[in-house]
Amino acid sequence: MGFSEKAEVMDAEAIDRALTRIAHEILEANKGCGDVALAGIMTRGVDMASRLAERIERIEGTAVPVGSLDISFYRDDVSIRLSPEVHTTDIPYPVEGRTIVLVDDVLYTGRTIRAAMDAIMDYGRPAAIQLAVLVDRGHRELPIRADFVGKNVPTARRERVKVLLEELDGREAVVILEDDGKGE
Repeated sequence: MGFSEKAEVMDAEAIDRALTRIAHEILEANKGCGDVALAGIMTRGVDMASRLAERIERIEGTAVPVGSLDISFYRDDVSIRLSPEVHTTDIPYPVEGRTIVLVDDVLYTGRTIRAAMDAIMDYGRPAAIQLAVLVDRGHRELPIRADFVGKNVPTARRERVKVLLEELDGREAVVILEDDGKGE
């Protein structure tokens, strides 16, 4: 299936506002950032975690540790994926006893988040795991919900939600893609 852009649901300003709001919500929910660490899920979640850390430091005056999490081999479909794209996990802080905020771009079925929780548990036993996502598109297959959401975007299952980041895509937006019937 090939996909074409159907609609832009967030522009650069909306993304910026949502990330700033999420940073404030993380601080409020955790009464500051004392034991908080961020873990961005590859790929776009890592850039978003860095942006959240910058905002938290600006607001609170304290740096929050940021790590990156590759969940390729924790996925429940790893045996049927022909060649998963593998990245490096980098968790440069102790997980034990901390509140770990997993950061991802889009929450869909919940399977990526389940894999991320399994991956982070290999590094220790956090006091709590929270989830921050830029977009929640619904269609959950597992009982997982985000603690911090930038925007809820109801979609059809045949659609896709794509977060475009300047660092990776040269454009800052959240778009809905639909099957164009041309094949990929």
